[in-house]
Amino acid sequence: MKIVLLAGGIGSRLQEETIVKPKPMVEIGGRPILWHIMKSYARYGFKEFVIALGYKGEYIKNYFLDYYHLRSNMSIDLGNGKVTVADGEREDWIVHLVDTGDSTETGGRIKKLAPWIKDDTFLMTYGDGVSDVNLKDLLAVHKKNKKIATVTAVRPPARFGGLKFEKELATEFLEKPQIGEGWINGGYFVLEPAILKYIQDDHTIFEREPLEKLVKENQLAVHRHDGFWQCMDTLRDVRLLQSMWDSGKAPWMD
Repeated sequence: MKIVLLAGGIGSRLQEETIVKPKPMVEIGGRPILWHIMKSYARYGFKEFVIALGYKGEYIKNYFLDYYHLRSNMSIDLGNGKVTVADGEREDWIVHLVDTGDSTETGGRIKKLAPWIKDDTFLMTYGDGVSDVNLKDLLAVHKKNKKIATVTAVRPPARFGGLKFEKELATEFLEKPQIGEGWINGGYFVLEPAILKYIQDDHTIFEREPLEKLVKENQLAVHRHDGFWQCMDTLRDVRLLQSMWDSGKAPWMD
């Protein structure tokens, strides 16, 4: 089963980083967040990725072109330029890098991957968020409901600490609690190839017309995830994820 990763957006709210690189290549712990996402899929045995490129897509191409050599020990014969690769880190992944246009919307990017998706069920997520979602449970929900699409619903952490009080005395303080109300789209989809019929062209935003139509037709199942989920929209989010990594307690890597 292939994993589609949408990695072509500009990331305008993270301009401190994205002025020189695409958002999925912003690093956490010395590795692009894209690598962290792929690692989370690989742990469940999903190792074939189709990455939809757009803004500064060459940056992602170069990363994977150099990955094998940069993660390996090597010997170089300067006389003839021969490179011999010795032991080193290996990832047994297959990565398809597909240009889908700088200004293509999310739905349009998926549509352009049709030749790679073919007639198979596939997984899909965005290139800017990490989670400890159980992919086996997600697939089980999809198979049980037999719908065209299944989305993972999450309750994001609040931006500020929560405070409960009575009169002038605090009764409870929670540092950045998880929001108790309101579920949002956390990415981590399972999609049937029929989803392509719901996408009109490059300008189709996947989260609007296609998903809205699926809801009306009772074709969108939901997998509720109560565990960890964190997007990376701002520099503040980058610092938060980096602090988790530095602490040795990165929930998405457990």
